Amino acid sequence: MINKKIGFIGCGKMAQAIIGGLIQSGLVAKEELFASAKSDATVNKVMDMFHINATTNNVEVAANADILILAVKPDLHQTVIEEVSNSIKIDTVIITIAAGITLDYLEQAFGKKIKAIRVMPNTPSLVGEGMSAICANESVKEEELNEVKVLFESFGKAEVFPEKLMDTIPAVSGSSPAYVYMFIEALADGAVKQGMNRDQAYILAAQAVLGAAKMVLETGMHPGVLKDNVCTPGGATIEAVTILEKHGLRSAVMMAMEACTVKSKALKGS
Repeated sequence: MINKKIGFIGCGKMAQAIIGGLIQSGLVAKEELFASAKSDATVNKVMDMFHINATTNNVEVAANADILILAVKPDLHQTVIEEVSNSIKIDTVIITIAAGITLDYLEQAFGKKIKAIRVMPNTPSLVGEGMSAICANESVKEEELNEVKVLFESFGKAEVFPEKLMDTIPAVSGSSPAYVYMFIEALADGAVKQGMNRDQAYILAAQAVLGAAKMVLETGMHPGVLKDNVCTPGGATIEAVTILEKHGLRSAVMMAMEACTVKSKALKGS
């Protein structure tokens, strides 16, 4: 149990995923969660869904929070920070989950030394299978960083990185669900071509991908070894693998990741 007040400024889907994960895990009591949103409609929705304190007043949330999560779009950070900067407590840990918002940007925007953390979660967080990349500035104590890692592990997995690697995160975990959805769709299309019902094809394809991912995570075996274990000599799987290699599956994925990283860096500078 984490006995700290956690505030959210912005309450869109990702913030809702985090709140839901925290409540479901039992890590934080509902009474210790606070959220603000622009509209009364969103405030009411959040209160109905989670039975937590919600308001349209950002300052109220910031003043109460021991951990403050900025869950607004990158272009809204400056406005929100100017609004709440004088209200946060000196030891408040401030987290941004927006792409392109650096630790240095947070410090400059607040205009003072702060405990700043960047987290890059991904959309599977909405179903409790997120992957979050975390980095922190030197003002954040080790126990505080570990605490934040535990919070984000309540709806998936989390890893700590140096900030210099954060630009590589979108390609490997932030954007990659889109690549996987394309792969699942292609598998299903192939099954439909062979006469299978599309709904069943999606179930078979998605479950196979989920199971394969769990094999990597839970066995600790190298993906190449797991692939080899499926490929019996002279069998059907090695025939399929040969075609995928012939048409450049690996190189296409790596090129896509490189393009994603280049674009992510360009967006950060825009």
